[in-house]
Amino acid sequence: MQVNKPDGVAVTDAQGCVALPDWGVLSAEGPDAASFLHAQLTQDIVHLDAQHARLAAWCTPKGRMLMSAVVWRPEPERCLLAMPASRVAPVLKRLAMYVLRAKVRLRDASSEWAVHGAVGATVPAVLPDGWWSAHTDDAGRLWARLPAGAGVPRALLLRPTAADAPPCQPLAAQTWAWLQVMSAVPFVTEPVVEAFVPQMLNYESVGGVHFQKGCYPGQEVVARSQFRGTLKRRGALLQVDGPVQVGQEVYHPSDTEQPAGVVADAAAQPGTEGVWHAVASLQIAALDGQPLRVGGPQGPAAHVLPLPYPLRDDL
Repeated sequence: MQVNKPDGVAVTDAQGCVALPDWGVLSAEGPDAASFLHAQLTQDIVHLDAQHARLAAWCTPKGRMLMSAVVWRPEPERCLLAMPASRVAPVLKRLAMYVLRAKVRLRDASSEWAVHGAVGATVPAVLPDGWWSAHTDDAGRLWARLPAGAGVPRALLLRPTAADAPPCQPLAAQTWAWLQVMSAVPFVTEPVVEAFVPQMLNYESVGGVHFQKGCYPGQEVVARSQFRGTLKRRGALLQVDGPVQVGQEVYHPSDTEQPAGVVADAAAQPGTEGVWHAVASLQIAALDGQPLRVGGPQGPAAHVLPLPYPLRDDL
């Protein structure tokens, strides 16, 4: 894999696919599957079709993210949600409390589906351009195009465990993890459950929030953050001079007592020694170009890189 660093941003020619055993799948089936999820998630699921996937979050009534997932609706009465595996069981248990009389069956389908990541030329040409486009191939494998990482095309694949894996060259798990970070679209994992309102990770700018769909848990908080100027934190892409862990706090030199943010995702840059990248939710006031520190006031130095996408200002 070739690595360059123009203006501090790494670029690769990576391609191939990798199994993602740390991801799982939650299934919602039944006549009310789409409408039930529509009423719970930040996304429009009722109008989701087989040619599209969705990035969606599930929030507490206070607007804090319990889960984020890629959602497919391959059939009118079935939806599949791919998410970090550690979140499947707790989300399933809590989400089931809201089913009431809805005709929907929720279950952990992780044993029925294998999750893979694909990058570069391995992303099927039949998959339309544009984030969150979807395609079902002849083997029943579900594809969804993800935001690129470091300019490299990426896709998430759900493969029925009875179907063959797609033919492709192996991709190192570290490379996938780093490209995921470089996309600046993190997913909620255990250390940061309930840490963020969706806009704190820029979800409104990457297709993760639908503002016209109606009510869902936390909707008032999310809408107020967007339209009343109450948002004080944003997702930022960092380059860090040392190891980083999800959940670590980030400090600004103006205040070494109180953290200015928290890390949502992190990975080492392949082909380098000691260079890491991270996505952190930072106070907007801390995005002033001064060097930051991760993990403590004396932790590894970090500086902010440009986001790979524009923040929405058309809402």
